[in-house]
Amino acid sequence: MSFRDSYLFPLRQKVGNDLLLLPGASCLFVHDDGSILLERRSDFGIWGIPAGSPEPGEDIATAIRREMAEETGVEVETVTPYGFASDPRTKTITFPNGHRCQFFVMLFWADWPQGAVPVTSEESFEFGWFRPNALPEAIMPSTPVGIAAYLRFRETGAFQLV
Repeated sequence: MSFRDSYLFPLRQKVGNDLLLLPGASCLFVHDDGSILLERRSDFGIWGIPAGSPEPGEDIATAIRREMAEETGVEVETVTPYGFASDPRTKTITFPNGHRCQFFVMLFWADWPQGAVPVTSEESFEFGWFRPNALPEAIMPSTPVGIAAYLRFRETGAFQLV
């Protein structure tokens, strides 16, 4: 789905670049060797976790499965929540077009399907697998925070608030 077809497009026509508070979801795809899939985003040109916002009538789990299919070309059935991110220091973003958003994001993880290959979309230039301790330098500020929360969740089993 393109931005023009999304719920947000008509809102932006009304509010311009004013700050919007928005729900969101992200999904860490984890390979069986422990590496994590990141996308190099087409809007900023830097690496981040695949993510998106729900459309009207969607619950958050349906939204993240749809977003992952749109952004990576891979359909997953099982996504597991591990945390919730709402720190305005890392979740408030000004996009290159001037749109400002503060996101409130449910954090999910999913096993990467055996043999699947991610496919770029209008939202991503490329994909890469990274070890959690060897992330790229050009990265969205919230990405290391989300990955650290995932690692704490895997270690403790405690839902993370970041």
